[in-house]
Formats: sequence, C-alpha cells, structure tokens
Amino acid sequence: VQLQASGGGYVEAGGFLRLSCTASGSLFRENAMSWYPQVPGNERELIARMTESGSTEYARGLRGRFTISRDGTKNTVYLQMNRLKPEDTAVYLCHADQLGGKDKGEEFWGKGTLVTVSS
Repeated sequence: VQLQASGGGYVEAGGFLRLSCTASGSLFRENAMSWYPQVPGNERELIARMTESGSTEYARGLRGRFTISRDGTKNTVYLQMNRLKPEDTAVYLCHADQLGGKDKGEEFWGKGTLVTVSS
C-alpha cells in the first residue's frame, strides 16, 4: 500500500486548507487512516484518525477546527483545516493501519505534504 498526500501550501493565519491522502493498493476492509503533523525535533502526534466505519478521533482541542473525512470509493482521506495558526505549520503525514485480516497491525506511512502558516 502506498499513500500519496497532497493539498499543502502556504496560507496566512486564519486561512484554510484541505489535505488529501489516497491509498493505492489494497487496504483490508477494516482499516483506519490518520494524519500526523511532523515538525523537526518533535515527535509525531496523532491529530485526526478515522476508521472505514466512520469512527473518528481527534487530538485535544482540534475537533471543530479540523475535520477528517473519507471517501471509501476512492480510498481517500481528507483533512479540512480551518482557522489555521502559525503553530499548525508542519509536514502533514498520512498514515494507514490494518485493523483486521491476516495483516492486522500493519502500518503504512506517506511522505506528507507541507503546510506553512504565516502570522
């Protein structure tokens, strides 16, 4: 499985972006796709996760400002990012993990897409 993220860019504080990540290959029907911002020197921390069944998880304080969604027909996960702040600047990595089947627990990472928010 390969993950291709896109949609990053340069935006002023208060602006918005919509990130996309498409999985090529076969994910088991029970899976989750997630977003992790990566800032040099910091650990990756989950900000949003969504299973194929629609269950969502957000980092504290982000629900309402960020929204994760999926299009199962396209094997794509989206992250709508509103009211962006300079501290949101990061490379946003896409992640997928198998929740069932013989490959349960297998994880995949994409290369990410850069989001830069100016003050």
